[in-house]
Amino acid sequence: MGDAPRSMTMVVTEWRLPRVLMALLIGAALGVSGAIFQSLMRNPLGSPDVMGFNTGAWSGVLVAMVLFGQDLTAIALAAMVGGIVTSLLVWLLAWRNGIDTFRLIIIGIGVRAMLVAFNTWLLLKASLETALTAGLWNAGSLNGLTWAKTSPSAPIIILMLIAAALLVRRMRLLEMGDDTACALGVSVERSRLLMMLVAVVLTAAATALAGPISFIALVAPHIARRISSTARWGLTQAALCGALLLLAADLCAQQLFMPYQLPVGVVTVSLGGIYLIVLLIQESRKK
Repeated sequence: MGDAPRSMTMVVTEWRLPRVLMALLIGAALGVSGAIFQSLMRNPLGSPDVMGFNTGAWSGVLVAMVLFGQDLTAIALAAMVGGIVTSLLVWLLAWRNGIDTFRLIIIGIGVRAMLVAFNTWLLLKASLETALTAGLWNAGSLNGLTWAKTSPSAPIIILMLIAAALLVRRMRLLEMGDDTACALGVSVERSRLLMMLVAVVLTAAATALAGPISFIALVAPHIARRISSTARWGLTQAALCGALLLLAADLCAQQLFMPYQLPVGVVTVSLGGIYLIVLLIQESRKK
C-alpha cells in the first residue's frame, strides 16, 4: 500500500478489510434470506430470526463447539444442519393439508423459545473457555474476523446468493398465488421447500461466521420495498439494504463507546426492536 508502514498495512488488509467485506456479505445474506421468507409467508413478520431458524443454526454451532472445539468446518456444517433441521421441524409441525403462514410463524416462535432454553443448557454444560467464547459470539459479533475465518462459510453464502438469484422467477410467480403459479408450470410445494432451504442455508452460514445477528433479515426487505418502485429487483435491493445496514451497525458498534467495542448484534437488536414495534402497530391499525 504505497509507503505505508508494515503495521498499518497489516491492520488494513488483515483486520479491517475482511471485517468490512464480511459485514457486507453477511448483511446481504440476511437481507436476501428475509426477503425470501417474507415472500413465502406473505407476511411482513416472516423472517428467520423471528421464526427461530437462526437460533436453530446457533444450536448447531454450540453443539459443534462443545464436541469439536473451534473447528471452522465443523461449525459451518453444524450451523447448516441445525438450521435445516429446525426449519423442517417447524414445517412439519405447521403442515395441515398445506401450510398456513400464521400457524407457521407461531410454531416457529414456539420452537425458537425451546431452542433458546436448549442453548442455555449447552452453555451451562460446556467448559469455561467454550462458554465464554460462545457467550460473546452469541451476541452477534464481527470482532476478530480474518481471512482465515471466512472459509467455508463465505463461499457457501456466495453460492446460495447465486441460487437465490436463479429462483427469483419462481418466487415472483408464487407471489401471484398458488393457482396461477401452478397454471404457469411451477411446482408449488417443491419450489417453496427449495426456496426455504436456500434462505435457511444463507442464515446458517451467516450465523456460523458472526453468530446470530437479529433483525437485519426482518428490516432490510421492508426498506427495499419502500425504496423500490418495482418488485423485479427485490432480492438485489434487499441484499444491498442488508449489507449497508449491517455495515452501518458495525461502524456504530465500533465508534459509539470508544475505546470499547460493542457486538454488532447489540446495535441491530436495539434498532430492530424499535422497528418491530412500529411494524406491529402499523399491522394492527390495518386490521
